[in-house]
Amino acid sequence: MASTASTLGEFPCWGLLPRKETGVVSLITKNPTFDGRGVVIAIFDSGVDPGAPGLQVTTEGNVKVIDRIDASGAGDVDTSTVVQPTDGIITGISGHKLTVPESWVNPSGKFHIGLKSAYSLYPHRLQERVLKERKEKNWDPIHKELLAEAQRKVQSLESSKSNGSTSTNGNNGSSSLIEKLTKEDAEARVSQLNALEKKFSDLGPAYDCVVYYDGDVWRACIDTSERGDLENGIHLGEYRVTHQWASLTSTDQYNISINVHNNGNILEIVGMCSSHGTHVASIASANFPDNPERNGVAPGAQIVSITIGDNRINSMETGTALARAMLRVMKNPYYKVDVINMSYGEHAHWSDSGRLGELAHEVVNKYGVLWVASAGNHGPALATVGVPPDFQSDSIIGVGAYVSPDMMMAEYSMIEKLPGCPYTWSSRGPTADGARGVTVCAPGGAITSVPTFTLRSNQLMNGTSMASPHTAGCVALIISALKLKSIPYSPYSVRRSIQNTALNLDVDVFAQGHGIIQVDRAVDHLLEHSNGVEDTVRFMVECGSDRRKGIHLRNWKADKPIDMSVVVEPIMLNDTQADPNDKLAFCMELVLTCDAPWVKAPSCLQMSYTVRSFQLSIDPRGLERGRVYFTEVKAYNSSNVEKGVMFEVPITVVVPTVDLLHGYHYACPAEVFRAGFIRRHFLYVPIESTWATVTLKASHSDKCQRFTLHAVQLKPKCSVKTLEYYKVINLGCNEVSTQIFGVRGGYTMELCLARWWSSLVDGQVEISVDFHSLRPSQEEVTLFCSDGVQRVDVRAGLRPEEMSPQATLKHHTQVVTPTESKVEVLGGPRDTIPGCRPIYQLLLSYNLSLSKSAEVTPKCALLNDVLYESAYESQLWMLFDHNKQLLGSGDAYSNKYSIKLDKGDYTVRLHVRHERPDLLEKLSDLPLTVLTKLAQEVKLDIYTSFNAAVTSGKKAQPMTLSTGTNQPIYLTAPSLSDKYVPSWTLKGLGLTPGQALLGSLSFAKDEQVRKAVSSHKFGPIRTMPDQYPLRVVVTELPCKKRSAGSSNSSNSEEKKETKTQADYLEALRDLQTAWIAKLDCESGEQLHKEVMATHPDHLAAQLARLQSLDAAGAQNRAAVIVQAARIISAVDTAPLLAFYGTKTDTRSDAAKIKTQMDKQRNTLLEAFSRQGSALCADILALPATERTPEAIEQVDNLAVDIMKFVEPSDSKVNAFFASYYQVRGFDGLAVRLITRQCDEKWTRENDAKLTDAYNRLGWTHISTIIASSHPLRFPTSYTPF
Repeated sequence: MASTASTLGEFPCWGLLPRKETGVVSLITKNPTFDGRGVVIAIFDSGVDPGAPGLQVTTEGNVKVIDRIDASGAGDVDTSTVVQPTDGIITGISGHKLTVPESWVNPSGKFHIGLKSAYSLYPHRLQERVLKERKEKNWDPIHKELLAEAQRKVQSLESSKSNGSTSTNGNNGSSSLIEKLTKEDAEARVSQLNALEKKFSDLGPAYDCVVYYDGDVWRACIDTSERGDLENGIHLGEYRVTHQWASLTSTDQYNISINVHNNGNILEIVGMCSSHGTHVASIASANFPDNPERNGVAPGAQIVSITIGDNRINSMETGTALARAMLRVMKNPYYKVDVINMSYGEHAHWSDSGRLGELAHEVVNKYGVLWVASAGNHGPALATVGVPPDFQSDSIIGVGAYVSPDMMMAEYSMIEKLPGCPYTWSSRGPTADGARGVTVCAPGGAITSVPTFTLRSNQLMNGTSMASPHTAGCVALIISALKLKSIPYSPYSVRRSIQNTALNLDVDVFAQGHGIIQVDRAVDHLLEHSNGVEDTVRFMVECGSDRRKGIHLRNWKADKPIDMSVVVEPIMLNDTQADPNDKLAFCMELVLTCDAPWVKAPSCLQMSYTVRSFQLSIDPRGLERGRVYFTEVKAYNSSNVEKGVMFEVPITVVVPTVDLLHGYHYACPAEVFRAGFIRRHFLYVPIESTWATVTLKASHSDKCQRFTLHAVQLKPKCSVKTLEYYKVINLGCNEVSTQIFGVRGGYTMELCLARWWSSLVDGQVEISVDFHSLRPSQEEVTLFCSDGVQRVDVRAGLRPEEMSPQATLKHHTQVVTPTESKVEVLGGPRDTIPGCRPIYQLLLSYNLSLSKSAEVTPKCALLNDVLYESAYESQLWMLFDHNKQLLGSGDAYSNKYSIKLDKGDYTVRLHVRHERPDLLEKLSDLPLTVLTKLAQEVKLDIYTSFNAAVTSGKKAQPMTLSTGTNQPIYLTAPSLSDKYVPSWTLKGLGLTPGQALLGSLSFAKDEQVRKAVSSHKFGPIRTMPDQYPLRVVVTELPCKKRSAGSSNSSNSEEKKETKTQADYLEALRDLQTAWIAKLDCESGEQLHKEVMATHPDHLAAQLARLQSLDAAGAQNRAAVIVQAARIISAVDTAPLLAFYGTKTDTRSDAAKIKTQMDKQRNTLLEAFSRQGSALCADILALPATERTPEAIEQVDNLAVDIMKFVEPSDSKVNAFFASYYQVRGFDGLAVRLITRQCDEKWTRENDAKLTDAYNRLGWTHISTIIASSHPLRFPTSYTPF
């Protein structure tokens, strides 16, 4: 056994969370106290679990997670309702009686109460697990048994019928009805149980929350018993003070803590929206006292968990969360945050402005917090770094992801080690405005702790999200060392030391930045070179007239040098508060150097505390085309060159291939691709080009090879995702793969082909590119219905192309305006910028009505698709049904959020935040666009001549356009009249002028071109290549044609019709009739008598009196029965039955007769229904033993009479049949009927009826779910933002 153990060797634990590669092990081995102690790291992420392994204590035994904050607002509970207990009992928002434990100390005696859905706290996967477990435990066993029993009942009835066994009860009519309903009821029970299984819906627990102040700290109790047992609920004090946390339930293992705001009016329940943040925190700072090999980078550091991911929008960060997170670390009286790690981010369209960028600038440059952020996982193409590394000031440390040989072995269990390299997907620099983007790289994978709700102790995750906390941990080690040595520092001195000591790897400079971070070297560097004049100074570099952070020439194709001005300004930390003497004393003699022969730069620069500028000359003329080149101008302190670079001017020049074969073809001979190898081709896309076809052919390998193809064009002021194609491709030996994607002519395209980092075998690939062109005269086509026809010219500019134009409408769009607008100050510590600068919010409400089920996407066009770059701090919308139940939410990226809605009325609430209320006031009339997906796409007719379009002649056929030719096509507007438009498309949309139909226009005949789509690892990243936006604007309303007479009469003044005394008396009668039901019962009766005295046959007055009596309540049931009988006896049913039994009526006044008959029938049915409901109520009020056969037969006969005219589901009689089915014990039919009513509109009344019906059936597992979800279906107020 011993020999076996020695042969197998030990497990490489050091590779699970790698620390050797960055000098962490070396530093802590030499200096054990440089372990992060005394340093606080704020984790801007999805939330950190204080119960996860390694996150309990620091190396000194202090609490590891010292604060937990949910900045998103997703965990907020409105606890503004204040109550006082009576006999130790308070009534919760849910309606439950809550028993206050005697042990609670509450000097004021006042309690704040609220309600929270458990599922609104859970991450998606946890919700799925809990939902599945609840269903398997509380639903499936009972439901399956009930279904089996119901099926046996149906089979028994069918068997009895086949044997001729029938029973009779009463007259033949009611007897046959009962037999029929008995069978239908049994079948309804089966169908309802099956339907409930398919549509199983569990909104989850609704927990009452109680908040109070015990004299020292705010406390909260969450009634997880759902029975009012507060003694055994989750009882916690504010986390920052008490460090208390607990699992919400033993099943979910979801650890929560609480904070309280606004004097008890807001309870903040802090959980996690995913496992990401805990994994990140463990890399940065986990501490395992009994197993130090599993430690994070800085085990002595403490953690502040700030959740920026919002559970309402799938853990996406929001502007609100980011702003609150930044405000928390700027300044608070409880602790000082030294380092921020943010492993979140998006791509922005621009980085030179934006509200969140302004706040981030203050965090770093005013308050001195070091900010480390992930570069993104959007590589391997260049310029794919996201925000925050690409913020407006180059003050944030962006981190790329590196995989080492030890990681390959320990984390990925690879067969053999490969040389270390950047991960293929790690985002690359530079930024669009020339900054490096990636400052350093670090190990981008780890197997470490995850939250307890995952029911696992650790997990492998990789990404720049893992590289960033590794770097943040290294920064914590550096600061820990400096604090212990009492050496002053700033974000700038630490950052420069990291950059100057990083280990440059023999790999892609755009992926590694300055190299892999070396914390031991950085500490030595700072200890050796402390107290420099520049230690608290950042050098703001701006290049060119547009003040870019560096130089990035992407589309250079000229044959002349480029001169570029560079402005450098030294700015001290918290410049406005800096000591003037320090500014006066600042003076540096800098030497400048650049190792690229194609860049000319001055050799020196004298720098005092002012702006200086110099010129650079860049001459790429001798550089090989199709390549990218990088260099930098470095500035050193001439008096201390060993200290390293003070500032740099990064220069990236792309020299694209311009001359293509035949003007559209590019080919590259086969190249050998080893693991992690990347080949970049830069091509200047022909101005006419609209799409490209890339062909890859593999060879010299008998194994499948994995490649990433990534094509990127950079459009000014647009994110990298605007013109991008991404595809992971597996190629076998001699296999050919063809990829098609859209391009934009006139912009350089990087075509990046990368071999996957973990590939063990080499292979050859040859690549070729063909550009194509079918270019429309308009990039976006708008067709006004009033115009009828829209011309579009299509040009084949590069080569002959086959064309088959198609125009398709897919969405209906309507614009709604606010019904309510309010600007209010938020205040409180979490919404106030230091310096007494409160944040304001604009609340907008919109009404939305749907005439049928649809999939909708709300979109605020003015603020759409901007987050970090937005001029406003944040935006978030929430959509509610008529009961105020939250159905869905969304933010800036509207294309991510669509909601399937049933017919009905809805409310959309939108909030926008900013420090300046005047800016919010400008948005008080902000319109909201609602996109509705059409039930089926609508295709427009297209013609090749104008005359064919206006005469509906021959439609456009597939054709071939020769090079350089233009072909006009003509689109015709869709007809909005019922005659031409199918009911499943535009009919019923309620179109009004100004609304639009949206779709796309495509030209290529090749189906592959029209349907080609790109998808990144995180989802779709662009539209199809040959599709152009199409908008059809409604300019006239669909209406029926007028007759010639009516149209002529509209142009002349209408003649006043002379009224008679009889008309007056009739109008007076109708007015009196309308008031009968509106007056109190006695007054109504008197008015009724007056009307009937002069109009004894007026049924409408009789019906109004019936309605008045019925509305008065149960005490009038006898009078209702009598009044209904009067109406029934006054209506001759024979003519009605004869009329409705006739298929067609050919009489000239058929329409008028039908109106009269419908009026009589509806009056009769209402009388039947109200009388029957009253009779049923009388029967149900009696014990079952006292119910007489005569009374039951009476309602049977009513049911028979009603069903001669309408089905039981008809809205005019369904109230009666719901009661009738209960009388007769046909509860299956009752459930079916009430369910249909709920499908139309779910109300409290229908909810109660349905629950009662389920209980009568013994389906208590269903009624329990409905009852528990009642507070969530019918909340007392809207969910707070």
